[in-house]
Amino acid sequence: MRESFSTLGVFDGIRRGHTSDGVQIMSRPSAQPVIHIRDFRMDFDGTTVIRGLSFDVNRGETFGFLGSNGSGKTTTIRALLGLYEPTAGILHVNGRPFRPEDGGTLGYLPEERGLYKKESVIDVMTYFGRLKGLSKRAAMSWSLGYLERVALRDKARLRVDKLSGGEQQKVQLGVTIMNDPGLLILDEPTKGFDPVNRRLLMDIIEDQKKAGATVLMVTHQMEEVERLCDRVVLLKGGKAEAYGTIPEVQDQYGGTMIRLKYSGDIPDSTRYAVTLRDNNYAELTVTDHVDEAIILRELVDAGVLVRSFATSKLSLDEIFVRVYGDQNEPAEA
Repeated sequence: MRESFSTLGVFDGIRRGHTSDGVQIMSRPSAQPVIHIRDFRMDFDGTTVIRGLSFDVNRGETFGFLGSNGSGKTTTIRALLGLYEPTAGILHVNGRPFRPEDGGTLGYLPEERGLYKKESVIDVMTYFGRLKGLSKRAAMSWSLGYLERVALRDKARLRVDKLSGGEQQKVQLGVTIMNDPGLLILDEPTKGFDPVNRRLLMDIIEDQKKAGATVLMVTHQMEEVERLCDRVVLLKGGKAEAYGTIPEVQDQYGGTMIRLKYSGDIPDSTRYAVTLRDNNYAELTVTDHVDEAIILRELVDAGVLVRSFATSKLSLDEIFVRVYGDQNEPAEA
C-alpha cells in the first residue's frame, strides 16, 4: 500500500502530552486562531469563485462551514491545505501556511472518500496507525475498539470493498481521528447516513471536541450544526453571507419566529411578517425589538381566535432555506 492524500492518514497527529510521571496533560488554549483566513480570493480561468473571504476558527471550538453546493467550501479547504494556490489573501493553519510536513497535527476527512478497497478493514486501519507512529499492536488494538463502537467488529477481516458505502465511511472517520488529531477538518462526515448512524458519528465527533480537538465541519445537516457548533460562517457566491455564533446568525435573519394555530384572518402589521400560512397554521417573523405579547394582543384585538402561540429562534434550517433557496449556483470549482 502507498500513501495517498485522499486516505487522510498523513494529516493526523497527537495533541496530548504527558508529564515525566505519565500523567496526561492538555495544553492551554492559545489566543492565536487555529485557522486564520483573511481577504481570500480565488480565480479560475479568469472567473472569481471566492472573493474577500475572512474568518477565524479558534482553538477548541467546533466551527460550521456552511453553504450550498457551488458556494466555494471545498475550494477554500483545498487552498487552506495548499492544494490550490490562492489568487490573493492569507490562509494559515496554526500561524503559518500549511505545509505537508505539518500534517501530523491535522486530520482531514475529504468529501471524496479514499481507502485501499482490496485490503481488509483491520489491515487498512493498522497500516495508517503505523504511519502515525503507533506500534502494530497499538494500532490494531485501537482499530478493533473503534470498530466495536461503530458496530463493525465482525467485519474487521472483510475487504473494504465488501462494505456498504456507509460502513466504509465509518472506517474512513476512524482513520481520520486515530491518534487524536488537534485539528479535524470534516467534509460532510455523516453524508448518506440514517438517523441512528448519524447520531453515532455525531457522538464520536463531540467526544473529540470534549477531548480538546478543534473541529471545522462542512455539512448540510443543520441539526448537526445546532448541536455541535460554537460558531458558523455561511458562504454564498464566494462571500461570507453571515458569520458568528448561532444566536448572532439567528438574530441577523429575524431572530424570533412565532408559530401560530388560529382561526380567522391574520391582519397585516409592521410588527411582524407572515412567512408561512397553511390550513389555520402560520409562522410570523417578528420585527426587531418587538415584544411578542404585544403581537398576541394585536391578533386577539383583530378578532383572531388564537389556539396556540409559541415563540422560538429561527432555526438554522429555516435560515439556510432563506439564504440559498432561491439561488441557482454553478457547480463548485
